Amino acid sequence: MDNNFDVVIIGGGPGGYVCAIRLSQLGLKTACIESRGSLGGTCLNVGCIPSKNLLNLSENFYKAKNFHKIGIEIDNLKLNLKKMMENKNNSVETLTKGVEFLLKKNKVSYFKGTGSFKSKDEILLIDNKKKETIIKTKSTVISSGSKPTHFPGSQFDEKLILSSTGVLNLESVPKKLIIVGGGYIGLEMGSVWSRLGSEVHVVEFMDHITSGMDREISNEFMKILSKQGIKFSLETKVNKILKLSNSVKLETINKDGKNNILEADKVLISIGRKPNTESLQLDKIGVKLDKKGSISVQNNYETSVKNIFAIGDVISGPMLAHKAEEEGIAVAEIIAGQSGHVNYDIIPSVIYTSPEVASVGKTEEDLVSKGQSYKVGKFPFMANSRAKAINDTEGFVKILADNKTDKVLGVHIIGPHAGEIIAEVSVAMEFGASSEDIARTCHAHPTFSEAVKEAALAVEKRQIHS
Repeated sequence: MDNNFDVVIIGGGPGGYVCAIRLSQLGLKTACIESRGSLGGTCLNVGCIPSKNLLNLSENFYKAKNFHKIGIEIDNLKLNLKKMMENKNNSVETLTKGVEFLLKKNKVSYFKGTGSFKSKDEILLIDNKKKETIIKTKSTVISSGSKPTHFPGSQFDEKLILSSTGVLNLESVPKKLIIVGGGYIGLEMGSVWSRLGSEVHVVEFMDHITSGMDREISNEFMKILSKQGIKFSLETKVNKILKLSNSVKLETINKDGKNNILEADKVLISIGRKPNTESLQLDKIGVKLDKKGSISVQNNYETSVKNIFAIGDVISGPMLAHKAEEEGIAVAEIIAGQSGHVNYDIIPSVIYTSPEVASVGKTEEDLVSKGQSYKVGKFPFMANSRAKAINDTEGFVKILADNKTDKVLGVHIIGPHAGEIIAEVSVAMEFGASSEDIARTCHAHPTFSEAVKEAALAVEKRQIHS
Protein backbone atom coordinates (compact mmCIF):
# COMPACT_ATOMS: atom_id res chain seq x y z
CA MET A 1 0.00 0.00 0.00
CA ASP A 2 1.25 3.51 -0.86
CA ASN A 3 1.53 5.25 2.51
CA ASN A 4 1.57 8.82 1.21
CA PHE A 5 -1.64 10.80 1.76
CA ASP A 6 -3.07 14.26 1.39
CA VAL A 7 -4.78 13.96 4.78
CA VAL A 8 -4.57 11.47 7.65
CA ILE A 9 -7.29 11.32 10.31
CA ILE A 10 -6.24 10.02 13.74
CA GLY A 11 -9.41 8.58 15.25
CA GLY A 12 -12.31 6.83 13.55
CA GLY A 13 -15.18 8.12 15.68
CA PRO A 14 -18.13 10.20 14.41
CA GLY A 15 -15.93 13.22 13.76
CA GLY A 16 -13.06 11.27 12.23
CA TYR A 17 -14.83 8.90 9.87
CA VAL A 18 -17.24 11.60 8.67
CA CYS A 19 -14.30 13.92 8.04
CA ALA A 20 -12.48 11.18 6.13
CA ILE A 21 -15.47 10.46 3.90
CA ARG A 22 -16.00 14.15 3.12
CA LEU A 23 -12.30 14.63 2.31
CA SER A 24 -12.40 11.71 -0.10
CA GLN A 25 -15.57 13.10 -1.70
CA LEU A 26 -13.65 16.34 -2.26
CA GLY A 27 -10.89 14.48 -4.14
CA LEU A 28 -8.22 14.22 -1.46
CA LYS A 29 -6.32 10.98 -0.84
CA THR A 30 -7.33 10.15 2.72
CA ALA A 31 -6.46 7.67 5.46
CA CYS A 32 -8.13 7.01 8.79
CA ILE A 33 -6.34 5.44 11.76
CA GLU A 34 -8.32 3.82 14.59
CA SER A 35 -6.84 2.01 17.59
CA ARG A 36 -10.02 0.37 18.92
CA GLY A 37 -10.19 -2.34 16.28
CA SER A 38 -13.62 -1.18 15.15
CA LEU A 39 -14.74 2.16 13.78
CA GLY A 40 -17.31 4.50 15.31
CA GLY A 41 -15.37 5.65 18.36
CA THR A 42 -16.86 5.88 21.84
CA CYS A 43 -20.27 6.77 20.39
CA LEU A 44 -20.83 3.64 18.34
CA ASN A 45 -18.90 1.16 20.49
CA VAL A 46 -19.37 2.10 24.15
CA GLY A 47 -21.50 5.23 24.20
CA CYS A 48 -24.46 6.61 22.26
CA ILE A 49 -25.53 3.49 20.39
CA PRO A 50 -25.31 0.72 23.03
CA SER A 51 -26.78 3.02 25.67
CA LYS A 52 -29.75 3.91 23.44
CA ASN A 53 -30.28 0.24 22.73
CA LEU A 54 -30.46 -0.52 26.46
CA LEU A 55 -32.60 2.54 27.12
CA ASN A 56 -35.10 1.32 24.54
CA LEU A 57 -35.11 -2.29 25.73
CA SER A 58 -35.36 -1.37 29.40
CA GLU A 59 -38.22 1.02 28.64
CA ASN A 60 -40.04 -1.74 26.78
CA PHE A 61 -39.56 -4.05 29.76
CA TYR A 62 -40.83 -1.39 32.17
CA LYS A 63 -43.87 -0.68 29.99
CA ALA A 64 -44.62 -4.38 29.65
CA LYS A 65 -44.74 -4.71 33.45
CA ASN A 66 -47.47 -2.08 33.47
CA PHE A 67 -49.46 -3.20 30.41
CA HIS A 68 -52.19 -4.63 32.64
CA LYS A 69 -53.20 -1.03 33.46
CA ILE A 70 -54.24 -0.47 29.84
CA GLY A 71 -55.90 -3.83 29.23
CA ILE A 72 -52.98 -5.95 28.02
CA GLU A 73 -52.42 -9.02 30.18
CA ILE A 74 -49.01 -10.75 30.14
CA ASP A 75 -48.27 -13.83 32.20
CA ASN A 76 -44.83 -14.78 33.53
CA LEU A 77 -42.99 -11.72 32.28
CA LYS A 78 -39.29 -11.99 33.08
CA LEU A 79 -35.99 -10.34 32.21
CA ASN A 80 -33.35 -12.18 30.16
CA LEU A 81 -30.40 -9.82 30.64
CA LYS A 82 -27.99 -12.01 28.68
CA LYS A 83 -30.21 -11.87 25.59
CA MET A 84 -30.71 -8.12 26.08
CA MET A 85 -26.94 -7.61 26.09
CA GLU A 86 -26.59 -9.79 22.99
CA ASN A 87 -29.13 -7.58 21.22
CA LYS A 88 -27.10 -4.51 22.21
CA ASN A 89 -23.85 -6.06 20.99
CA ASN A 90 -25.41 -7.09 17.68
CA SER A 91 -26.59 -3.52 17.08
CA VAL A 92 -23.10 -2.19 17.74
CA GLU A 93 -21.45 -4.77 15.49
CA THR A 94 -23.84 -4.07 12.61
CA LEU A 95 -23.25 -0.33 12.76
CA THR A 96 -19.46 -0.49 13.14
CA LYS A 97 -19.24 -2.82 10.13
CA GLY A 98 -21.46 -0.36 8.30
CA VAL A 99 -18.98 2.46 8.93
CA GLU A 100 -16.12 0.28 7.69
CA PHE A 101 -18.13 -0.33 4.51
CA LEU A 102 -18.67 3.41 4.08
CA LEU A 103 -14.92 4.09 4.27
CA LYS A 104 -14.27 1.38 1.69
CA LYS A 105 -17.07 2.69 -0.54
CA ASN A 106 -15.56 6.18 -0.42
CA LYS A 107 -12.01 4.90 -1.06
CA VAL A 108 -10.66 5.90 2.36
CA SER A 109 -7.65 3.83 3.49
CA TYR A 110 -8.36 2.35 6.94
CA PHE A 111 -5.47 1.50 9.27
CA LYS A 112 -6.06 -0.47 12.48
CA GLY A 113 -3.59 0.60 15.13
CA THR A 114 -2.37 3.46 17.31
CA GLY A 115 -1.17 6.59 15.56
CA SER A 116 1.22 9.18 16.95
CA PHE A 117 3.34 11.98 15.53
CA LYS A 118 6.88 11.10 14.46
CA SER A 119 7.09 14.56 12.88
CA LYS A 120 4.55 17.11 11.67
CA ASP A 121 4.16 15.26 8.37
CA GLU A 122 4.84 11.69 9.51
CA ILE A 123 2.55 9.45 11.54
CA LEU A 124 3.91 6.42 13.34
CA LEU A 125 1.39 3.58 13.19
CA ILE A 126 1.74 0.64 15.60
CA ASP A 127 -0.71 -2.18 14.90
CA ASN A 128 -1.98 -4.83 17.31
CA LYS A 129 1.03 -7.05 16.48
CA LYS A 130 3.40 -4.19 17.43
CA LYS A 131 4.43 -3.75 13.80
CA GLU A 132 5.51 -0.18 13.03
CA THR A 133 4.64 1.69 9.83
CA ILE A 134 5.40 5.27 8.82
CA ILE A 135 2.56 7.12 7.08
CA LYS A 136 3.37 10.39 5.35
CA THR A 137 0.79 13.16 5.09
CA LYS A 138 0.42 16.77 4.00
CA SER A 139 -2.25 17.48 6.61
CA THR A 140 -3.46 15.69 9.73
CA VAL A 141 -6.77 15.89 11.58
CA ILE A 142 -6.71 14.83 15.24
CA SER A 143 -10.03 13.28 16.20
CA SER A 144 -9.02 10.89 18.96
CA GLY A 145 -12.04 11.52 21.18
CA SER A 146 -12.27 11.39 24.95
CA LYS A 147 -12.32 8.97 27.87
CA PRO A 148 -14.11 8.86 31.24
CA THR A 149 -12.63 10.80 34.14
CA HIS A 150 -11.97 8.59 37.16
CA PHE A 151 -12.61 9.61 40.75
CA PRO A 152 -9.43 10.81 42.49
CA GLY A 153 -7.83 7.91 44.34
CA SER A 154 -10.07 5.27 42.71
CA GLN A 155 -9.40 3.68 39.34
CA PHE A 156 -12.06 1.93 37.25
CA ASP A 157 -12.06 -1.83 37.69
CA GLU A 158 -15.36 -2.23 35.76
CA LYS A 159 -16.55 -4.70 38.40
CA LEU A 160 -17.37 -2.57 41.42
CA ILE A 161 -16.23 0.88 40.28
CA LEU A 162 -17.73 1.41 36.85
CA SER A 163 -17.13 3.84 34.01
CA SER A 164 -19.71 4.55 31.32
CA THR A 165 -18.21 1.57 29.48
CA GLY A 166 -18.47 -0.93 32.33
CA VAL A 167 -22.05 0.00 33.21
CA LEU A 168 -23.10 -1.09 29.71
CA ASN A 169 -21.83 -4.62 30.25
CA LEU A 170 -23.14 -5.78 33.62
CA GLU A 171 -23.90 -9.49 33.82
CA SER A 172 -26.62 -9.10 36.43
CA VAL A 173 -28.88 -6.33 37.72
CA PRO A 174 -27.29 -4.72 40.79
CA LYS A 175 -29.55 -4.56 43.82
CA LYS A 176 -28.28 -1.04 44.49
CA LEU A 177 -26.37 1.28 42.16
CA ILE A 178 -24.88 4.62 43.23
CA ILE A 179 -24.13 7.15 40.51
CA VAL A 180 -21.60 9.88 41.22
CA GLY A 181 -22.58 12.80 38.99
CA GLY A 182 -26.01 13.97 37.86
CA GLY A 183 -25.19 14.58 34.20
CA TYR A 184 -26.56 13.15 30.97
CA ILE A 185 -24.66 9.85 30.98
CA GLY A 186 -25.29 9.04 34.63
CA LEU A 187 -29.02 9.75 34.40
CA GLU A 188 -29.46 7.70 31.24
CA MET A 189 -27.67 4.73 32.78
CA GLY A 190 -29.53 5.24 36.04
CA SER A 191 -32.80 5.04 34.12
CA VAL A 192 -31.76 1.78 32.43
CA TRP A 193 -30.90 -0.06 35.62
CA SER A 194 -33.74 1.46 37.62
CA ARG A 195 -36.25 0.11 35.09
CA LEU A 196 -34.59 -3.31 35.26
CA GLY A 197 -34.91 -3.43 39.05
CA SER A 198 -31.97 -1.59 40.66
CA GLU A 199 -32.33 0.87 43.49
CA VAL A 200 -30.56 3.89 42.02
CA HIS A 201 -29.10 6.74 44.08
CA VAL A 202 -27.52 9.79 42.38
CA VAL A 203 -24.99 11.87 44.30
CA GLU A 204 -24.44 15.35 42.82
CA PHE A 205 -22.05 18.05 44.02
CA MET A 206 -24.14 20.94 42.65
CA ASP A 207 -27.60 22.05 43.80
CA HIS A 208 -29.23 20.74 40.60
CA ILE A 209 -28.78 17.98 38.04
CA THR A 210 -27.80 18.34 34.35
CA SER A 211 -25.47 21.32 34.64
CA GLY A 212 -25.95 23.85 31.84
CA MET A 213 -29.55 22.89 31.15
CA ASP A 214 -32.33 25.44 31.47
CA ARG A 215 -33.03 25.35 35.20
CA GLU A 216 -36.81 25.07 34.91
CA ILE A 217 -36.41 22.00 32.70
CA SER A 218 -33.76 20.58 35.04
CA ASN A 219 -36.05 20.93 38.06
CA GLU A 220 -38.97 19.29 36.26
CA PHE A 221 -36.68 16.52 35.05
CA MET A 222 -35.55 15.69 38.57
CA LYS A 223 -39.15 15.64 39.82
CA ILE A 224 -40.09 13.12 37.14
CA LEU A 225 -37.05 10.90 37.76
CA SER A 226 -37.77 11.01 41.50
CA LYS A 227 -41.34 9.80 40.84
CA GLN A 228 -39.80 6.93 38.88
CA GLY A 229 -37.92 5.89 42.01
CA ILE A 230 -34.45 7.36 41.50
CA LYS A 231 -33.07 8.96 44.67
CA PHE A 232 -31.01 12.16 44.67
CA SER A 233 -28.52 13.69 47.10
CA LEU A 234 -27.73 17.20 45.88
CA GLU A 235 -25.01 19.53 47.18
CA THR A 236 -23.19 16.43 48.34
CA LYS A 237 -19.48 15.80 47.94
CA VAL A 238 -17.93 12.34 47.75
CA ASN A 239 -14.75 12.31 49.83
CA LYS A 240 -13.70 8.72 49.41
CA ILE A 241 -14.69 5.50 47.66
CA LEU A 242 -13.85 2.25 49.43
CA LYS A 243 -13.98 -1.15 47.74
CA LEU A 244 -15.15 -4.07 49.86
CA SER A 245 -15.24 -7.71 48.80
CA ASN A 246 -18.59 -7.52 46.98
CA SER A 247 -19.73 -3.93 47.47
CA VAL A 248 -18.61 -0.32 47.56
CA LYS A 249 -18.77 2.30 50.31
CA LEU A 250 -18.85 6.05 49.71
CA GLU A 251 -17.94 8.61 52.34
CA THR A 252 -19.93 11.78 51.63
CA ILE A 253 -20.50 15.20 53.16
CA ASN A 254 -23.50 17.43 52.44
CA LYS A 255 -23.89 21.23 52.35
CA ASP A 256 -24.58 21.31 56.11
CA GLY A 257 -21.30 19.52 56.86
CA LYS A 258 -23.01 16.27 57.75
CA ASN A 259 -20.99 13.12 56.98
CA ASN A 260 -22.72 10.05 55.65
CA ILE A 261 -21.82 6.55 54.47
CA LEU A 262 -23.54 5.11 51.39
CA GLU A 263 -23.14 1.48 50.37
CA ALA A 264 -24.07 -0.22 47.12
CA ASP A 265 -23.32 -3.25 44.96
CA LYS A 266 -21.68 -1.01 42.39
CA VAL A 267 -20.87 2.64 41.80
CA LEU A 268 -20.88 4.41 38.43
CA ILE A 269 -18.46 7.34 38.20
CA SER A 270 -19.99 9.86 35.81
CA ILE A 271 -18.14 13.09 36.55
CA GLY A 272 -17.15 13.99 33.02
CA ARG A 273 -14.74 13.05 30.26
CA LYS A 274 -11.30 14.26 29.24
CA PRO A 275 -9.57 14.55 25.84
CA ASN A 276 -7.76 11.43 24.72
CA THR A 277 -4.40 12.93 23.65
CA GLU A 278 -1.69 11.35 25.83
CA SER A 279 -0.44 8.84 23.25
CA LEU A 280 -0.24 11.27 20.32
CA GLN A 281 3.22 12.70 21.14
CA LEU A 282 1.88 16.24 20.63
CA ASP A 283 4.77 17.77 22.55
CA LYS A 284 7.18 16.34 19.98
CA ILE A 285 5.76 18.63 17.28
CA GLY A 286 4.67 21.58 19.45
CA VAL A 287 0.86 21.28 19.41
CA LYS A 288 -0.40 23.44 22.29
CA LEU A 289 -3.06 22.51 24.84
CA ASP A 290 -5.28 24.84 26.87
CA LYS A 291 -5.58 24.84 30.68
CA LYS A 292 -8.18 22.06 30.60
CA GLY A 293 -6.03 19.77 28.47
CA SER A 294 -7.96 20.34 25.25
CA ILE A 295 -6.12 21.07 22.02
CA SER A 296 -6.11 24.79 21.24
CA VAL A 297 -7.39 25.58 17.74
CA GLN A 298 -8.08 28.63 15.62
CA ASN A 299 -11.39 29.37 13.90
CA ASN A 300 -10.40 27.08 11.03
CA TYR A 301 -9.63 24.21 13.48
CA GLU A 302 -5.91 24.50 12.82
CA THR A 303 -3.70 23.90 15.86
CA SER A 304 -0.57 25.82 16.78
CA VAL A 305 1.22 23.75 14.11
CA LYS A 306 0.45 24.51 10.48
CA ASN A 307 -1.55 21.84 8.61
CA ILE A 308 -2.42 19.97 11.80
CA PHE A 309 -6.08 20.29 12.73
CA ALA A 310 -8.25 19.04 15.59
CA ILE A 311 -11.97 18.40 16.03
CA GLY A 312 -14.49 16.75 18.35
CA ASP A 313 -13.89 15.90 21.98
CA VAL A 314 -10.19 16.86 21.90
CA ILE A 315 -11.09 20.54 21.48
CA SER A 316 -13.31 22.74 23.64
CA GLY A 317 -17.10 22.63 23.51
CA PRO A 318 -19.77 20.04 24.26
CA MET A 319 -18.62 16.44 23.83
CA LEU A 320 -21.37 15.43 21.44
CA ALA A 321 -21.12 13.09 18.46
CA HIS A 322 -23.10 15.40 16.18
CA LYS A 323 -20.93 18.38 17.12
CA ALA A 324 -17.87 16.33 16.12
CA GLU A 325 -19.54 15.33 12.84
CA GLU A 326 -20.28 18.93 11.92
CA GLU A 327 -16.68 19.89 12.72
CA GLY A 328 -15.46 16.95 10.62
CA ILE A 329 -17.41 18.20 7.60
CA ALA A 330 -16.26 21.79 8.20
CA VAL A 331 -12.55 21.02 8.53
CA ALA A 332 -12.63 18.73 5.49
CA GLU A 333 -14.07 21.55 3.40
CA ILE A 334 -11.55 24.03 4.85
CA ILE A 335 -8.62 21.74 3.99
CA ALA A 336 -10.04 21.40 0.46
CA GLY A 337 -10.10 25.19 0.09
CA GLN A 338 -13.81 25.70 0.74
CA SER A 339 -15.55 27.62 3.53
CA GLY A 340 -16.54 25.07 6.16
CA HIS A 341 -18.49 26.45 9.12
CA VAL A 342 -20.29 25.29 12.28
CA ASN A 343 -22.99 27.36 13.96
CA TYR A 344 -22.27 26.67 17.62
CA ASP A 345 -25.36 28.58 18.72
CA ILE A 346 -27.51 25.82 17.26
CA ILE A 347 -26.10 22.52 18.53
CA PRO A 348 -29.00 20.49 19.97
CA SER A 349 -28.55 18.20 22.94
CA VAL A 350 -30.74 15.29 23.99
CA ILE A 351 -31.10 13.07 27.07
CA TYR A 352 -32.71 9.78 26.05
CA THR A 353 -34.52 9.00 29.27
CA SER A 354 -38.28 8.66 29.50
CA PRO A 355 -39.45 11.31 29.04
CA GLU A 356 -36.72 12.60 26.77
CA VAL A 357 -35.15 16.00 27.33
CA ALA A 358 -33.90 18.15 24.44
CA SER A 359 -32.66 21.69 24.04
CA VAL A 360 -31.09 24.03 21.53
CA GLY A 361 -29.87 27.60 21.85
CA LYS A 362 -29.84 29.80 24.94
CA THR A 363 -31.24 28.92 28.34
CA GLU A 364 -33.23 31.39 30.39
CA GLU A 365 -30.21 31.71 32.73
CA ASP A 366 -27.99 32.61 29.74
CA LEU A 367 -30.32 35.44 28.75
CA VAL A 368 -30.66 36.76 32.29
CA SER A 369 -26.88 36.79 32.78
CA LYS A 370 -26.45 38.83 29.59
CA GLY A 371 -29.23 41.24 30.49
CA GLN A 372 -31.09 40.36 27.30
CA SER A 373 -34.79 41.16 27.15
CA TYR A 374 -36.84 38.11 26.21
CA LYS A 375 -40.30 36.57 26.33
CA VAL A 376 -41.36 33.03 27.13
CA GLY A 377 -43.96 30.69 25.66
CA LYS A 378 -44.77 27.34 27.29
CA PHE A 379 -47.17 24.55 26.50
CA PRO A 380 -47.72 21.33 28.51
CA PHE A 381 -47.99 17.89 26.92
CA MET A 382 -50.91 17.35 29.29
CA ALA A 383 -52.89 19.52 26.84
CA ASN A 384 -51.55 17.81 23.70
CA SER A 385 -54.04 15.45 22.02
CA ARG A 386 -51.51 12.84 20.89
CA ALA A 387 -49.86 12.72 24.32
CA LYS A 388 -53.25 12.37 26.03
CA ALA A 389 -54.30 9.62 23.62
CA ILE A 390 -51.31 7.42 24.50
CA ASN A 391 -51.05 8.33 28.21
CA ASP A 392 -47.66 10.04 27.83
CA THR A 393 -48.32 13.54 29.13
CA GLU A 394 -45.40 14.52 31.34
CA GLY A 395 -43.38 17.61 30.46
CA PHE A 396 -43.72 20.73 28.34
CA VAL A 397 -42.22 22.82 25.53
CA LYS A 398 -40.56 26.13 26.37
CA ILE A 399 -39.64 28.72 23.76
CA LEU A 400 -37.51 31.80 24.46
CA ALA A 401 -37.74 34.67 21.97
CA ASP A 402 -36.22 38.13 21.72
CA ASN A 403 -38.57 40.69 23.26
CA LYS A 404 -38.17 43.15 20.38
CA THR A 405 -37.50 41.12 17.24
CA ASP A 406 -39.33 37.90 18.26
CA LYS A 407 -36.33 35.87 16.99
CA VAL A 408 -36.24 32.45 18.65
CA LEU A 409 -33.22 32.31 20.98
CA GLY A 410 -33.68 28.93 22.63
CA VAL A 411 -36.07 26.00 22.84
CA HIS A 412 -36.22 23.46 25.67
CA ILE A 413 -38.41 20.36 25.68
CA ILE A 414 -39.09 17.67 28.23
CA GLY A 415 -41.60 15.14 27.02
CA PRO A 416 -42.31 12.32 24.54
CA HIS A 417 -40.01 12.20 21.50
CA ALA A 418 -38.31 15.47 22.49
CA GLY A 419 -35.13 14.36 20.71
CA GLU A 420 -36.97 14.18 17.39
CA ILE A 421 -39.09 17.29 17.90
CA ILE A 422 -36.02 19.45 18.59
CA ALA A 423 -34.94 19.11 14.93
CA GLU A 424 -37.89 21.24 13.80
CA VAL A 425 -36.87 24.21 15.91
CA SER A 426 -33.18 23.72 15.12
CA VAL A 427 -33.96 24.19 11.43
CA ALA A 428 -36.18 27.16 12.24
CA MET A 429 -33.46 28.80 14.31
CA GLU A 430 -30.84 28.15 11.60
CA PHE A 431 -32.97 30.28 9.31
CA GLY A 432 -33.47 32.97 11.96
CA ALA A 433 -37.14 32.20 12.55
CA SER A 434 -39.37 34.19 14.88
CA SER A 435 -41.81 32.54 17.26
CA GLU A 436 -44.57 33.82 14.97
CA ASP A 437 -43.01 31.94 12.02
CA ILE A 438 -43.35 28.69 13.97
CA ALA A 439 -46.82 29.61 15.28
CA ARG A 440 -48.12 30.25 11.74
CA THR A 441 -46.70 26.99 10.33
CA CYS A 442 -49.34 24.29 9.98
CA HIS A 443 -48.58 21.24 12.12
CA ALA A 444 -50.26 17.88 11.54
CA HIS A 445 -52.89 16.76 14.04
CA PRO A 446 -52.66 14.83 16.27
CA THR A 447 -48.87 15.02 16.76
CA PHE A 448 -46.49 15.81 19.59
CA SER A 449 -45.06 18.61 17.45
CA GLU A 450 -48.27 20.57 17.91
CA ALA A 451 -46.95 21.38 21.38
CA VAL A 452 -44.18 23.36 19.67
CA LYS A 453 -46.72 25.36 17.68
CA GLU A 454 -48.77 26.03 20.81
CA ALA A 455 -45.67 27.10 22.76
CA ALA A 456 -44.84 29.49 19.92
CA LEU A 457 -48.38 30.88 20.11
CA ALA A 458 -47.96 31.19 23.88
CA VAL A 459 -45.01 33.57 23.40
CA GLU A 460 -47.67 36.17 22.57
CA LYS A 461 -50.18 34.66 25.03
CA ARG A 462 -52.47 33.37 22.26
CA GLN A 463 -52.24 29.59 22.64
CA ILE A 464 -55.47 27.80 21.79
CA HIS A 465 -55.50 24.57 23.76
CA SER A 466 -54.43 25.60 27.25
